Amino acid sequence: MKKRYLLEYVYIFLGTLSLSFGTVTLLSPNEIITGGGIGIALLINYILPSLTLGTLIALVSAPFIILGYIYFGKKYTYKTFFAMILLSLTTDFFREVLHLKPLVDDILLGTIFGGIFIGLGVGFIMKGRSSTGSTSVVGELVAMKTKFKVSEVLLSIDAFILFSSIFVYGDMKKSLYSMLGVYVTSKVIDMVLIGRPSKKVVNIVSNKTEDLAMHIREKIEEHGAILSGLGLHKGQEKTIIYLAVEVSKIQHLRAIIAKYDPEAFIIITEASEILGRGIKI
Repeated sequence: MKKRYLLEYVYIFLGTLSLSFGTVTLLSPNEIITGGGIGIALLINYILPSLTLGTLIALVSAPFIILGYIYFGKKYTYKTFFAMILLSLTTDFFREVLHLKPLVDDILLGTIFGGIFIGLGVGFIMKGRSSTGSTSVVGELVAMKTKFKVSEVLLSIDAFILFSSIFVYGDMKKSLYSMLGVYVTSKVIDMVLIGRPSKKVVNIVSNKTEDLAMHIREKIEEHGAILSGLGLHKGQEKTIIYLAVEVSKIQHLRAIIAKYDPEAFIIITEASEILGRGIKI
């Protein structure tokens, strides 16, 4: 438990470094906005440059953290407060002390790589079972009180932040690039939290399922299930082999199906997440 607890704080530390670095060297100099409290702080910083970006991140996050303390308790608030303070300090350290220069002077590259750094940061902080405290608290509260999902609330808030950037920066193009950055961020967060499973899901509709199953067990050494159902036409019976297969074995599986049942119907899809059988999360 102590090792797990320590690892969570390591994740939070790495996440805040990635967030602050991406914000200072990629987003801010290229006037690209992201969602959440950092996005709000970037907009305010553009209007009030006298306040440091790190200070604004802390000021924006503080009311949300207080709400989190009221509704979710000390345990939730402690880690969130730690992440927020660390994010504020590292942001000002990179910008005001080290005076880090922009990595690129190109809005497209700044958008893509800024989105990557922000996604890595948020993903690591979430792996540390914490959050940056800002709009995620509102999302969870609204979801508790209404029928809306957290993701729907956060999407609405981020959309409002991006829409506001049109008037703050006076440039529609930058807001559209910001939307691209938010999309990149969401994909990177998924990769950090879920990873990229090395398997694909295969569904095989066949009239020779027993024969195919035997060769799959012997030659590919994969486990799965045989499902029974009815076809759409005339209620004919159908049997389906359902299994997860290593990507490297897909071609071998195709060869087995082509040899033992060339009439089989195959569907291969991505496995977004695989749990169980000793797989750790």
